[in-house]
Amino acid sequence: MRWHKFISTILHPIVMPTIGILIYFIFTPIYLDRKQQLSLLAVVFIATYIIPLLLLILLKSIGYIKSFQVHTINERRIPIFFMMTLLFILGKFFAEISTIRELSYLFFGVVFGLGIIYLLFLAEIKASLHLLSIGAAIGFFLLFQQLQNINTLPIVIVLIFLSGLLAASRLYLKAHTVKEVYIGFFIGICSPFLAYYIL
Repeated sequence: MRWHKFISTILHPIVMPTIGILIYFIFTPIYLDRKQQLSLLAVVFIATYIIPLLLLILLKSIGYIKSFQVHTINERRIPIFFMMTLLFILGKFFAEISTIRELSYLFFGVVFGLGIIYLLFLAEIKASLHLLSIGAAIGFFLLFQQLQNINTLPIVIVLIFLSGLLAASRLYLKAHTVKEVYIGFFIGICSPFLAYYIL
């Protein structure tokens, strides 16, 4: 059980954007000096980790959520809407930096993915946000490979392996059904491509 919680924490949806940016810096053929990399990393980390964490602490303190795992659909509504707003702002931020514009497809893609997940709440489907986020990373690096004509296959294979571990962990912890895990993963993989073709 400890191992499953560890995987779920390390690959948490608010951690994945920071991991994605670090991997991007390794693979991108575009030169960014260390100061630029650290600045961009700080922006992403604050916007997708620190601010959402503070929101969850606030929501827990006022009794809107019972735990940081936000188990129910009702508990997920405000955090997801908040994350969509933050990710949209990040998408706009990266879209205006021409040299690394492709990063906007990752963030806009996750906005689309979260929007679809929000709509699924109407059907009482609680798709996995963990699998959405790692699926979006896989989708982004597949898209990035096409846009930059570089080989990202090794990282895609690693991410697919990690998504298998993550899915097994979410199922073991009874956080989701098999259907919810698959739905989250499928939406995640498709979302960066959706952002690219729409925008």
